[in-house]
Amino acid sequence: MRRALLLGVALLACAAPAQAALPPHAGHPILPAPQSVRTQQLREYRNALVELDHVRGAGATFVMRQAGGRLIDPQISLWQLPSAAAARMLPGLRAAGLVRSVTPDLPLRPQQVSRSLSFCTDQFCPQEWWIHAVGADVWTPPGPGAPVTMIDSGVDLSHPEFAGRPNTTPLDTQTFTATEEELHGTATASMVGAQANGDGHGIEGIYPQAKLQIWDASPGGVLTVGGEISGLSAAVERGPGVINLSLGGPDRLAIEEHAILAAFGSGSLVVASAGNDREDGSPRSFPASFAHVLTIGATDESNRATYFSSASPDMDLAAPGQDMLVAIPLFWSRPADTMPGYLPLAGTSFSAPLVSGASAAVWTVRPTLSNTQLFEVMRRSAHRVGTRGWNRDTGYGILDVNAALARKAPATDPQEPNEDVYLVKPNGLFRVGHPALTAPAHPRSVLAAHLEQGDDPEDVYRAYLPAKGRLTVTVRPGGPVDLEVWSRRTRSVFERGAAAKRDLLGLSAHRRASRERLVVRGAGSGQYVYIDAFLSKKAREAGYTISVSSARR
Repeated sequence: MRRALLLGVALLACAAPAQAALPPHAGHPILPAPQSVRTQQLREYRNALVELDHVRGAGATFVMRQAGGRLIDPQISLWQLPSAAAARMLPGLRAAGLVRSVTPDLPLRPQQVSRSLSFCTDQFCPQEWWIHAVGADVWTPPGPGAPVTMIDSGVDLSHPEFAGRPNTTPLDTQTFTATEEELHGTATASMVGAQANGDGHGIEGIYPQAKLQIWDASPGGVLTVGGEISGLSAAVERGPGVINLSLGGPDRLAIEEHAILAAFGSGSLVVASAGNDREDGSPRSFPASFAHVLTIGATDESNRATYFSSASPDMDLAAPGQDMLVAIPLFWSRPADTMPGYLPLAGTSFSAPLVSGASAAVWTVRPTLSNTQLFEVMRRSAHRVGTRGWNRDTGYGILDVNAALARKAPATDPQEPNEDVYLVKPNGLFRVGHPALTAPAHPRSVLAAHLEQGDDPEDVYRAYLPAKGRLTVTVRPGGPVDLEVWSRRTRSVFERGAAAKRDLLGLSAHRRASRERLVVRGAGSGQYVYIDAFLSKKAREAGYTISVSSARR
């Protein structure tokens, strides 16, 4: 017998029935970052990240600067300031209602496994084995176009691979001598844009003529979340492009997620390393596990996942990451090194830049693609390995640059990111929020969109419900999609219990239905409500068309 759950009509003045079992949602709530943090915990770190309210927070600009603060992301009104100053100022700022969140500036780690592997180090050996593995031996990279921003430790721009290289822009001061970990930035950048030095020797990146932008996220020798977010903001300020994050940490930080989503919402493509913790059970790594991040695993010369590459439910595709010959600052070369300034290294850190460089090259050749289209083109064009379809080791397969150039693009996925109320409402993630599908002067709207379990499991839209009128929402799915409508008071579409009883206005969830339809009736004043289209239980992905119309009576 077909199971069905339908609450077709709900009154705005009444709560949704308490007995209606809500279907599971594949994603997770996206809410404002927490305000409360213990002063002692804050003082354990050099800096704090303080997010101000978009509207009221402008009044605190002077005092933040006087305390040594620096605005590191204007899109989300995020400041970095010394923890001691933050601890002193927070009580007053909170009392004035100016603070939205406070987060310690936690350290991150580069996704590198080892410095030395068994690898042929003769200058004339075919050391860049990855070139054939991703099809880069049978393509001609384009000239400069879509930029690639490397957010990492600093890059040695005096290295023969970068000295005199055109279209190379440091976005801040580059440092790389504090610890040996700081050779990482030069290494990852070389995977994208190395051009081989003037005598014909050296290595070549996947996109040698890339417009390369460099952000040093560890100016004091420590890679931190604040440094990462500063780099995201600097990249966004220069316009849409590809942003590479070969870094990560175990903590799911709301403010980091917000910065990532804001960068994606501004039109950029964010690429991150999946992590190197396979032997420790593959715990999730962030930012790779956030939605709308192209998550990259590592493969070896046999086109299998490496022994270190983390398996992940968020995996999108993989690229070579073992025995990778890369450039390093000469400062960190050892006397015994066969090739000073170069080393074979391993890690998902080096897989992500291959995807970033290839993505920027594809975007340069196909400049009309949106970032949602490019996201799908890159992972759906990957050549499959092992089992058919998606898997946790390599996602949709291994990077294939030629297939990506030829892959037909899907339709643009509108209004992303829109996984929860906070991302679409005014004075949420963005000051103005997302445009409503219906408004008093615009009573009808139709759009097509797409859902995918790992990166886009939920689509939330705003719509206007007229006073004493009605709002009709119809979803025609190309797969299993459920539908909910939530009141204006809703904090998150993941509410349950008493909050859902208060805020849920309607639910339509049929198995194998040709459509889901809800009619919500208004009370005495017009208001904006939230429509949620989401994947049904166990569904991997689905496209759908949503039609919304409002009537005054």
